[in-house]
Amino acid sequence: MRFIDEAKIKVSSGHGGAGSVSFRREKFVPRGGPDGGDGGKGGDVYFLSSSQLGTLQDFRFKRSYSADNGQQGSGRNKAGKDGEDIEVRVPVGTVVKDAESGEIIFDFTEDGQRWVAAKGGRGGKGNTHFATAVFQAPKFAQPGEQGNSVELLLELKLLADVSLIGYPNAGKSTLISRMSAAHPKIADYPFTTLTPNLGVVKVADFKSFVVADIPGLIEGASQGLGLGHKFLKHIERTKITVHLLDGTHLLDFVTVPDDEDGASTKKAAIELHRLYLAIRKELELFNPDLVDKDEVIVINKADLFQGQPEFLPEVKKEFRKLLEKGPKKLSRPLIDKEPLSISCASGEGIHDLIHVLWEKLSNEF
Repeated sequence: MRFIDEAKIKVSSGHGGAGSVSFRREKFVPRGGPDGGDGGKGGDVYFLSSSQLGTLQDFRFKRSYSADNGQQGSGRNKAGKDGEDIEVRVPVGTVVKDAESGEIIFDFTEDGQRWVAAKGGRGGKGNTHFATAVFQAPKFAQPGEQGNSVELLLELKLLADVSLIGYPNAGKSTLISRMSAAHPKIADYPFTTLTPNLGVVKVADFKSFVVADIPGLIEGASQGLGLGHKFLKHIERTKITVHLLDGTHLLDFVTVPDDEDGASTKKAAIELHRLYLAIRKELELFNPDLVDKDEVIVINKADLFQGQPEFLPEVKKEFRKLLEKGPKKLSRPLIDKEPLSISCASGEGIHDLIHVLWEKLSNEF
């Protein structure tokens, strides 16, 4: 099923039925008086959130939703039938916005939430209501109230506790498959992940959290390069971001002989820091609040450096120094041993990463 996370639709509630103009006509009852019934109420359009839905796929082909009109009243004080309401089901995490202004109208954050998007018009009153002692034969009734019509923009933002971000081929899909039972597409070419993937990470009995694998970012995503910023809205709700860095970018520095003590590790740390800041810049261009989220920095593919066990720890030490000297927005408290190093291929360090994430989430709760 194709992943659809945006849709523009039009919803229209039903018009109220008109009241009736009628007079009682019955044998042996002269001047029976008015007996026009009220019109029926127009149908409502309401939204219902459901955890059984994962995309806005249902809105791909059907873009208009209209409730029934109320029926007109009739004689003998018979009220018209109310128009049928219609129910529109949306996934949990759907944000409803005004299509014209972009203003958020409603946010579905829980399963089973119900919200009236367009309220039906009231039925008009029949002429019975307008009879008085001095005006006993009114020959008019109220028309039904008009329904409402509104254009809405639906935007799905996945509900996850942790999001995985980074360059294409950094190993995000492999990591989520290692941490959870998710089975995303994994291949050795860029942009394998074209849609976000969710996985549930089990920590212990009755303890788990949800992680989202976000398609890879590259420098210039804000100008539309790669997949652009299309999927970044899915990390706005997450509590923690895991910034995954690709260890293969360090391979060129492993074999370079040092001009002076530690020169290659410093160069490797500078390159890693540059790549880290490039992704941070793309996040900030999309939404400045994203760079203030709690974060864990992780270097993947640590198994590539088994032949030189001292190289990666030294790079991590230099990288940490660069983080601590960075601009104020990066001077958050660093966790012990950050950046963490893992290997999605061998499983090294993944248990420690899960433990760190669970500790941070526990503090959030």
